[in-house]
Amino acid sequence: MKLFFRDHLSIIILYGISFLLLPWIIHALDDLSSNYNYFIFLVSFLFIIWLLGRYYRRRKLYTHLQKDAQTQDDLYLFEPRSPIEQAYSSKLSQMKYLLLTQQQRLEEQAQEKQLVLSHFVHQMKTPLSVIQLVIQTTSNKTSGELQQWQTISKECDKLTFTLNQLLTYERTSNLVADLKIEPIVLKRLVQEVVNDLKDYFIAREIFPKMTLTEDQIIYSDRKWLKIVLYQIVNNAIKYSEIAGTIHIQYDSSTLQIINHGETIPDSEISRVFDLFYTGIKGRTSGEATGIGLYLAKKILTTLEHPFTLQSFDHVTTFSINFSNSRKK
Repeated sequence: MKLFFRDHLSIIILYGISFLLLPWIIHALDDLSSNYNYFIFLVSFLFIIWLLGRYYRRRKLYTHLQKDAQTQDDLYLFEPRSPIEQAYSSKLSQMKYLLLTQQQRLEEQAQEKQLVLSHFVHQMKTPLSVIQLVIQTTSNKTSGELQQWQTISKECDKLTFTLNQLLTYERTSNLVADLKIEPIVLKRLVQEVVNDLKDYFIAREIFPKMTLTEDQIIYSDRKWLKIVLYQIVNNAIKYSEIAGTIHIQYDSSTLQIINHGETIPDSEISRVFDLFYTGIKGRTSGEATGIGLYLAKKILTTLEHPFTLQSFDHVTTFSINFSNSRKK
């Protein structure tokens, strides 16, 4: 109510002046009908004066509300004059303080979660490494014990892979700042990924067939691209038919990873890159986490490498285009 009266103080004053002056004017003119035009002129003149004064005091607010805000500074009025402008600026300052306080609190919570997640992953990887070392060094195993140790080793590999995914997910929050674009011999990078997954290839009896040459050089971030290729090749092995072949080829600036197995339904193609989406097969097998392809999409998008996923007639092809990465 107080702000309302302050904002309309000028019209209240105008009404008071009119209330005091009009009876005197009418009495002085005596015959109002013969001086009607003069009376209309006087009232209109006072009204125009009031409008001009009101516009002068609020012109900054009108101009400010009509223009598009490009930055946070565009939301504020410089040297507000009228009460409504001052109230508007004061309210915006309060909102900015609340938003900045909330943003700082959310950033602190996010940083704390990242630290906890990173600490958790590293703490889990240490005992897993010890278990795998014990498995490799334990001798004098019977056939039954050997099978049990192999099962334990396989489950440890699954845990290690999932923990690495979580660690990668945590690190992608600051992905842009961690990029280092450099020339990469694509064949060597793919061979590293295949060697890292050789046990998985052997377990699934799948053979990798690479059609790559040493002169195929791309420009990208080696560390993050290797994570992407590892995830894609791992998925290709997981969803390939037993004793099949995975083709890895490079042609016309496009790397293709092709596996033979179940066809991905068209209804899932657009959703497999969503976080935690596992699809029908992922729910039935229970091995999918719904994180890998999400990370691959996020990394490839940041690296500006266009990619596609196609699946039909039991053939699934993941393609990465490096045509924009020849010169950085």
